Amino acid sequence: MPQDAGLQPLTSLPGVGPALRECLARLGATTLQDLWFHLPLRYEDRTRLVPIADLRPGESAQVEGVVDAVQKGFRGRPQLRVAISDGSQATLVLRFFHFRGAQADQLKPGTRLRCFGEARYGANSLEMVHPQYQRIADDEPTSVEETLTPVYPTTEGLGQKRLGSLIQHALQRLPDDEELELIPRELRAGLKLASLRRALLFVHRPPPEADVSQLLLGVHPAQRRLAFEELLSHHLSLKQLRNAVRRQAAPRLKGAGALRKRLLQSLPFALTAAQRRVAKEVSRDLDSDEPMLRLVQGDVGSGKTVVAALAALTAIEAGRQAALMAPTELLAEQHLRNLRAWFEPLGIDVVWLAGKVQGKARKAALDAVAADASMVVGTHALMQEGVVFRELGLAIVDEQHRFGVHQRLALRDKGREGERIPHQLVLTATPIPRTLAMTAYADLDVSVIDELPPGRTPVTTVAVSNARRHEMVARIRAACLEGRQAYWVCTLIEETELLEAQAAEVTHAELSAILPELKVGLVHGRLKPKDKSAIMDAFKAGDIAVLVATTVIEVGVDVPNASLMVIENAERLGLAQLHQLRGRVGRGSIASSCALLYQSPLSQLARARLQVMRETNDGFRIAEKDLELRGPGEMLGTRQTGRLEFRIADIQRDAELLPSVQSVGETLLTRYPALAERIVVRWIGASARYAGA
Repeated sequence: MPQDAGLQPLTSLPGVGPALRECLARLGATTLQDLWFHLPLRYEDRTRLVPIADLRPGESAQVEGVVDAVQKGFRGRPQLRVAISDGSQATLVLRFFHFRGAQADQLKPGTRLRCFGEARYGANSLEMVHPQYQRIADDEPTSVEETLTPVYPTTEGLGQKRLGSLIQHALQRLPDDEELELIPRELRAGLKLASLRRALLFVHRPPPEADVSQLLLGVHPAQRRLAFEELLSHHLSLKQLRNAVRRQAAPRLKGAGALRKRLLQSLPFALTAAQRRVAKEVSRDLDSDEPMLRLVQGDVGSGKTVVAALAALTAIEAGRQAALMAPTELLAEQHLRNLRAWFEPLGIDVVWLAGKVQGKARKAALDAVAADASMVVGTHALMQEGVVFRELGLAIVDEQHRFGVHQRLALRDKGREGERIPHQLVLTATPIPRTLAMTAYADLDVSVIDELPPGRTPVTTVAVSNARRHEMVARIRAACLEGRQAYWVCTLIEETELLEAQAAEVTHAELSAILPELKVGLVHGRLKPKDKSAIMDAFKAGDIAVLVATTVIEVGVDVPNASLMVIENAERLGLAQLHQLRGRVGRGSIASSCALLYQSPLSQLARARLQVMRETNDGFRIAEKDLELRGPGEMLGTRQTGRLEFRIADIQRDAELLPSVQSVGETLLTRYPALAERIVVRWIGASARYAGA
């Protein structure tokens, strides 16, 4: 075998032709090792059948039963309801919103079905929405899976079964331990790390005797072994980036300060002490020929945008351009509104560049960016080919965890002039404890805005059992009839947006039926950007009273009149995500409240999390508590919220690995740079562009 067997192309596997290769490339997989390290998101336990009477709401399970009744069409929208029962004398309803006629015809009374899905409360009994199912012949012996079933992140056109089979083929080509291992023996010695080869085989194919509870929590020694190396690769890549940036130069940005002064005088509020301190730190960085790489952390509503605006004015006064990039059009448009309100009175035009800017408007925007525009706001569109800046001096990136480091580099490269690169300012409303920030943002200096502006109304938070859901609907009706607005947030932690969108569609239909006197809107991740924007604009304008949404509204939506929020399945979310969602209310002077709807029974951890949300609105206290609770697996999954795009590591659950990760990382960079590079390529792959960073 060649020295790096893992670098063989996937076309060397049987059955991988051009179409499949393209699907795999969308997953970031082009080599054998990409599939070895394409790790399960979670596991499904299909090793047993659960009697319907023993199902618990909120838990996924496998059941087998006979179809008792079928009902098509329900409340005016296509819907298929199938009631099944088993020997436990209980009934379960299967609900489908997307189905074909032939599918309905196959589910006749008397048909035996085996189903897997999540049980939840329905109108009269437990139900499963869009479960996986298969028909079972009466004479077929009852057999179940022998091992836990891995569920992989996948992409359109590539099902779980096909992907799982490809991964098994790739695993047959795993080299022996010594060839696979990239951390030198003497560095592994004191760390008690399991064999990498055995860890990989274990997580892809957990044997029947595996400790299921450990695996589901993500704390099995095999998972810890892989998490260690993934955290190490992340640490190494950021350190490489930091070192490379330090070798480059940036333009010194210092103006007379007249524009900044005029902006501060025009604002209807005074900066907090924390804003002034952070603005000074940013100013000091800009007045240096070493490129600024600064992260500004600030809780929801702490005023990060003003700090970014002051930095942009410094660049503009020095004759350079500033660009602000946000991950969604919703968030980018909000920045655009703020910056136009502040900058236009100063005689500065703000250019808008996003995916939906097309035709003549796009050409005019591109021409302005290449010529005299001083301030540009946009989405990923700012990084596209054809966008040429005259002289980009400052790149501002909001909620950078939604982009990834390589995308931030792409924007920065737009301002490269030979050896000189623009300064970079990164904003985030996701407070994380300082110890973790050192790892999560090892390439950045960190500033914290730890003070909220006066006059913000704290949000009253209550936790309410799903059994009292009707009370929440009544509260929404009363608030909206008084002229206020409300959010109803549907959350499902799932690797696809499809189920989350379906859950939101169900809730939208229910609320529309129960609240005929109110206009109920729906927004989710599968809508086209222009449709999403139209609905959000209608909500901002007050035309929609209740907005049913998925977590797409987590950041960047500012509707001061919205004073009530209901979050479904709140017990499943991490504290940071709950805090982000809650930050959408309490943005005006009206007393606001947030109801966390939960399914009973609550685990001890979920109860502790909901208690924290009720006690405090302080994002940093919440972040510290998040770390302290360290909710294994189900806690703020960085992979689920997209912050660091980890495959198996959880920066909070695995926090105690970080000191060892940092010390091994330092040794690798100084004594084994080639091995360090291979670890980065193995886990981060093509996006690890650090050599010329």
